[in-house]
Amino acid sequence: MLMDYTEEILQQIEQLASIYMPIRDIALIIEVDETALREDIQCQTNPASRAYRKGKALSKVALHQQEMNLARVGSPLALENARQNLLDMEDDE
Repeated sequence: MLMDYTEEILQQIEQLASIYMPIRDIALIIEVDETALREDIQCQTNPASRAYRKGKALSKVALHQQEMNLARVGSPLALENARQNLLDMEDDE
């Protein structure tokens, strides 16, 4: 079921996804049907899906940046995670 989302709602979806809120909680907060939101998020061309994925990706950027900072100062776990992030990136190319 394709819902019509306002720009304000899309911004909320992005912000909530950026702090890793579950879809059920996002639906409750923005007051939409959970099943409909899930379906819209699964459809990659839907604006709600783009907002959700962008929110997650922006937070992932911050996490990767922090991981790289820690790796640069020699954290063994951060070095391993950075190596894995690089392999994941190369697999996606």
